[in-house]
Amino acid sequence: MRFISETTSDGVREQLFTLGEIPGVLWTPEGAVGTRSLVLMGHGGGQHKKAPDILVRARRFVAEGGFAAAAVDVPAHGDRPKVEEYDRIATENQARVEAGEELAPLIARFQALVARRTVPEWQAVLDAVQQLEYVGAGPVGYWGVSLGCGLGVPFVAAEPRVHAAVLGLGGLPASAEAAARITVPVEFLVQWDDERVPRVQSLALFDALASAEKTLHANPGRHGEIPAFELDSTLRFFARHLG
Repeated sequence: MRFISETTSDGVREQLFTLGEIPGVLWTPEGAVGTRSLVLMGHGGGQHKKAPDILVRARRFVAEGGFAAAAVDVPAHGDRPKVEEYDRIATENQARVEAGEELAPLIARFQALVARRTVPEWQAVLDAVQQLEYVGAGPVGYWGVSLGCGLGVPFVAAEPRVHAAVLGLGGLPASAEAAARITVPVEFLVQWDDERVPRVQSLALFDALASAEKTLHANPGRHGEIPAFELDSTLRFFARHLG
C-alpha cells in the first residue's frame, strides 16, 4: 500500500493511495490513534472513489461517527484503465435495450461479472487498511447503492469482517444466492419510482436477505434521488452496529 498524497480539512484527513493497480482513498479523523471501525464504500456506475455522494458520506462518517472510511475505483472507473470486455458488453446491452429487452437483468448480469474481480480486490484493501495503526482490526461496515449494491451483496456475503451493511437501488437477478448468505444487519434503500431497477426486483432482493435484522427504507423519487435525511439514518445505523 503506497500513499501518494495527504490533505486535512475540518478535522478529516484524506489520503490517496494505491494498492497494486487499485487506486483508493482513506479518510480518518485528524490525529487519529488506535483502532476504530471502518466503513468501506462502493461507488455507483460511471462514478469513482471521490464522487460527490461518496465524499459527503465519508466525511460525515469520520467527523460525526469517528470512523475511518475508504473507497476505491471499481475496474474501468475513475483512475483505472478501460476494460475492453466491459465496453463490449455495455455496447451490446445498449443495443439489446433498444431492441426491447428489459434493462435491469442486463445490469445485474454485468454487475455479477464485475463482482468476480472486485470482491477479492476489496478484501485486499481491507487487509491493507486494517494494518494501519490508526485504523486497526475493528468492526467493518459497508455502504453501497446501485453498482455499489450489485458488487456489495456478494462482497458482504463473502467477507466475515463486515458487521453491518447499507445497500440499495439494486435488484434480485444474479444476487439471490449471495443475498441468502447475508446475515448481518442491513438497512436497504429503495426509490419507489426507480427507472433503472423495477421496484418489485428491489423488494425481492430485500426479501432474499437472510438477515434477522433488516430494515426497508422506501422513498418516492427516481434512481439517484435518495433523500438527504437517509444519511442521518445511516450514521445512526453504523453507530449502533459498529460502535
